Amino acid sequence: MTERDGRDAAPDVKRTPAEIRARRKRDVALGYRILAAQRWGDLGDGHISARDPEREDCFWMLRYGVSYHEVCVSDLVLVGPDGNLVKGLGPVNIAAYYIHHPIHAARPDIVSAVHVHTPWGTPFSAEVRPVEPITQEACIFFEDHAIFDDEEVQVQSVEAGARIARALGSNCAVILRNHGLLTVGDAVSEAVGLFVALERVAEAHMKARAAKPISAEAARFAKADLTRYGAGRVGFHALVARHIGDPSSVE
Repeated sequence: MTERDGRDAAPDVKRTPAEIRARRKRDVALGYRILAAQRWGDLGDGHISARDPEREDCFWMLRYGVSYHEVCVSDLVLVGPDGNLVKGLGPVNIAAYYIHHPIHAARPDIVSAVHVHTPWGTPFSAEVRPVEPITQEACIFFEDHAIFDDEEVQVQSVEAGARIARALGSNCAVILRNHGLLTVGDAVSEAVGLFVALERVAEAHMKARAAKPISAEAARFAKADLTRYGAGRVGFHALVARHIGDPSSVE
């Protein structure tokens, strides 16, 4: 797996597994703080995962019951492929395991997945329609998202999560029917930044009911430029600077 967990690192910098793990865990904690800054997840209705760089069938996520606005690295737990706690102090958010484990298993190329219930993504998902290139941000997801057209909104099994993974395919995002949005990335920063962007895209779709999409050619041109340096990464670092400040504050 190619490690791209830091925009400020030179391409030839080699990090140890411990350094990679620390960076991923820090970005997960920052990601939860970003969700809180958007006033999302007040009911604990969301989750961010990060694959462990050594035990690649395990992932880090927030232990159950912590408010997103005060998440620190010490609040994260390592969850095994069977859903049991491997490291940290539980309890494990089992609903998050049902969704994230099958996605990580099906997509060895990704590091992180993000899902949280949002004021625009959730109603947009109820319309069961794809994203169209009606805004600049929407072009990021042009030909790179899928729809999980399934009535199981209360995900209670690994098999249900596996169906989500199959619907996601090789895309960076999936719209979960009547449930909301989910994004993935090759870094935590990419997945979180993409999620915030997709929520804004959903808002545009719900507000601009008669929008005229741009052409496929124009959308592909915009997408190539917008994703040149990782569309999610750029947004993630901007959000950290705006809402959190010192990244080390979560450590």
